[in-house]
Amino acid sequence: MMRIIRGTTEFQTEEETAISLGKFDGLHQGHQLLVERILKKKQEGLKPLIFTFDFGDRPVLLLPEERREMLQGWGVDYLLECPFVEEISHMEADKFIREILVKRLHVRYLAVGTDFRFGYQRRGDYRLLKRLSAECGYEVEVVEKACYGGEEISSSRIRRELEQGHMELVNQLLGYAYSVTGEVLHGRRIGRTLGMPTINILPEERKLLPPNGVYATRTWIAGERFEGITNVGYKPTVGGETRKGVETYLFDLDRNLYGEVLTVRFYGYERPEKKFASLEELKKRIERDVEWGRTYFSQSAFPEMEDKNYSE
Repeated sequence: MMRIIRGTTEFQTEEETAISLGKFDGLHQGHQLLVERILKKKQEGLKPLIFTFDFGDRPVLLLPEERREMLQGWGVDYLLECPFVEEISHMEADKFIREILVKRLHVRYLAVGTDFRFGYQRRGDYRLLKRLSAECGYEVEVVEKACYGGEEISSSRIRRELEQGHMELVNQLLGYAYSVTGEVLHGRRIGRTLGMPTINILPEERKLLPPNGVYATRTWIAGERFEGITNVGYKPTVGGETRKGVETYLFDLDRNLYGEVLTVRFYGYERPEKKFASLEELKKRIERDVEWGRTYFSQSAFPEMEDKNYSE
């Protein structure tokens, strides 16, 4: 079981550790290279530890609980979500190495990216880590940035593509299908009136969502996978919604799911959200959307990359 340390600057480990540091928003393919490196150090008796900061309510690709679940599944032993308070943010880089990494966390191995910065005014980098490595008794491995399509993979790049609804590219950069998780809420039962019952969830407001529109999705319910289509937005034909929601129609399931927590994974974008003149017109459009969604999945292969386990 992964140990999660958060909400305090008074932290330490008893064991020697292999650490990677960063924001780790998205846990994309570049981040996964770093995670792989520290997990390999288990063979040498070190405990893999991810050190990241808690920046509060900023919009994110991965909510903290989603990130925790993924890292635990991959075999990380410690996740340290350090509050970004003055005590830490104003600490000089060399002091951060000696007092935090060495004295408190007993680091013996560090994996960092080429652009990693830390310490007061971001003065620390991998060069400083290397310079102090012999004195402080740890090894540093600098991992080159992962690339896709001739461009570096980064969280900011993924956010840009997500804003455009380029879900296939987003998923390639992440290494798994982008998702939202939430509890199924009672809606207005308009879908059931149309003979197409839907499930509604409201993700946390800081969770980044793709543009309003219709997507091909897979929904995971208690370990089972169901294909369908999902509308992201405000349901303008029905009206009255003030918060952006996620509404999904599952092709082959009609079950009472109210109160269940489920995950919707996004694969392809079809069209923008639209206000229709009548419910009958909306129904005809949804029927076309369903046909598109079934065709989309029948003609494409999508490995479930989210199932990867680096600890094996």
